[in-house]
Amino acid sequence: MTVVAPHVPVLLDEVLAALDIVPGERHVDATFGAGGYTRAMLASGAEVIAFDRDPDAVREGQALVAEAEGRLTLIEAPFSAMAEELARRDLLPVDGVTMDIGVSSMQLDRAERGFSFQAEGPLDMRMSQSGETAADFVNQADEALIADVLYQYGEEPRSRRVARAIVAARPITTTLELANVIRKALGYRPHDRKDPATRSFQALRIYLNRELDELTDGLAAAERCLKPGGRLAVVSFHSLEDRIVKRFLRERSGKVSAGSRHRPAVEPVREASFENPARAVRPGEAEVARNPRARSATLRAARRTAAQAWHGKGGE
Repeated sequence: MTVVAPHVPVLLDEVLAALDIVPGERHVDATFGAGGYTRAMLASGAEVIAFDRDPDAVREGQALVAEAEGRLTLIEAPFSAMAEELARRDLLPVDGVTMDIGVSSMQLDRAERGFSFQAEGPLDMRMSQSGETAADFVNQADEALIADVLYQYGEEPRSRRVARAIVAARPITTTLELANVIRKALGYRPHDRKDPATRSFQALRIYLNRELDELTDGLAAAERCLKPGGRLAVVSFHSLEDRIVKRFLRERSGKVSAGSRHRPAVEPVREASFENPARAVRPGEAEVARNPRARSATLRAARRTAAQAWHGKGGE
């Protein structure tokens, strides 16, 4: 089966190495997007169950479902629901789970979805295309909440200044309107290396889509779905995500602080549900040159043990 992928997934070779797929195994692509990881899993001989909460991705993935001839099941649902969705279809346990966290290239590249500050579009940012839009939030939330969101999810050091400018500029209805309000508030110059709207757009997207909560819940769901020896591979794109993944794998593998005379070490109280995670992997210069989006990517992977799942929501 040969299919040309519209977007090259980040760290593909490294993800496949971590998954170590044996033909006939059952793997989950928790973030289908444009189907790049799924295509590679199918080519490696796996049966794939893929998830995406974006109805556009699910609709456009039907051609690949047909081409896979029964080896691909594509489910419109958030990946935090994978355990329930797989149980309902009698597809548990699985041999591998792969997660590519954050916004997809397909969503960013379509101005009408409202994720990008580089193209004019409605101020939307909803992955599932339902619920509160970014326009709803920036036009209705109070200034203090907007500032908190920008600081917590975008790590914007001047969040209060940006929030004050947003409130003063209401109503704001398009992506470029919002981007220009932020740029003006922060003194943007065209030759600056990084657009100051980057952090605020990231923050709004993460907040509206509950991305960090979804990641925390999704990791715990993957733990419940994997069989002993099953592999988890997670690609994240910024420190907020990576911190959750790193902490989850450290906790679930039984790694705890060595402590000090001021803070004694805490003994683990549960059996490790994952083996010691592999060393974090980041893209090389050649991949970054081919795909600038890969620059901030980090892959973390680990194997499931035979211990029971912790039943918590791991991460934070």
